[in-house]
Amino acid sequence: MSDMWVGVLGARSLVGECLLRRLGEDGFRVCALSRTAPAHDGGSVVWRQPDAAALDSLGKIEFWICVAPIWVLPGYFDLLDRVGARRLVALSSTSRYTKTDSADPAEVATAARLAQGEDRLRVWAGRHGRTAVILRPTLIYGLGRDKNIAEIARFIQRFGFFPLFGRARGLRQPVHVEDVAQACVAALQRATASNNDYNLSGAEVLEYREMVARVFRALGRRPRLLVVPLWVFRAALVLLRVFPRYGHWSAAMAARMNRDLVFEHAEAARDLAFAPKSFELSAKELPASLHFPPVNCGPSS
Repeated sequence: MSDMWVGVLGARSLVGECLLRRLGEDGFRVCALSRTAPAHDGGSVVWRQPDAAALDSLGKIEFWICVAPIWVLPGYFDLLDRVGARRLVALSSTSRYTKTDSADPAEVATAARLAQGEDRLRVWAGRHGRTAVILRPTLIYGLGRDKNIAEIARFIQRFGFFPLFGRARGLRQPVHVEDVAQACVAALQRATASNNDYNLSGAEVLEYREMVARVFRALGRRPRLLVVPLWVFRAALVLLRVFPRYGHWSAAMAARMNRDLVFEHAEAARDLAFAPKSFELSAKELPASLHFPPVNCGPSS
């Protein structure tokens, strides 16, 4: 399948950045769609505006990967039909399951949009004879630009501690962005994945508090985990909203620190040869401005 065109929606996202590199290494020619495309193409990647006229010179593009939010995908169905798409891999999220009963209406709405996006993709694919594969990663991290581990690191750097609600022993399975990108490429090529959906979780299961403690250690700091009541957490959120970066934090996020968010990836291992990394943080997994020399951190609190 190498040397064939692959279209990518969401190419400027974190997963998209890793995906473009992986596709190029595997010998694919890539058409990356973006309304804010770079001025020049690079290597095996050509950038185009997301409209059919901009793609005419490339001819038929049968294979597509969408790493943009899956709920925006239906807006591209007409475009995909016009360019001859016949196989599509789309990234969703396990949040479609974990946020359905959230106390935060915005999170419930996100879960609903994820589920609706998946349903509309299946209907479109079935109606038009297309093949669709849906991938649902858990908590994505990597390269210091994610919205999970990198945000925890920035909070620690700014305030010197990290707040926890309750014991914060809910289980997590962080999955590296490069493993997600690799799964996207595998799903594009493997016939066994056709019209299936898969959860993508990390190799390691660890408690939320231990996950945060490892971020401290990666920053060369002793873990300072401050346990606070939920009402204090809510009050602190009001103050945190002074900083736009933390405007999306909510009490529902705090409550989930004590919930297990664990998903098997055995089917992805079987059909996609998915073999994720353990959760080991190196300097490249942290924001570039936060790299510090290691120190003896001792046990977590």
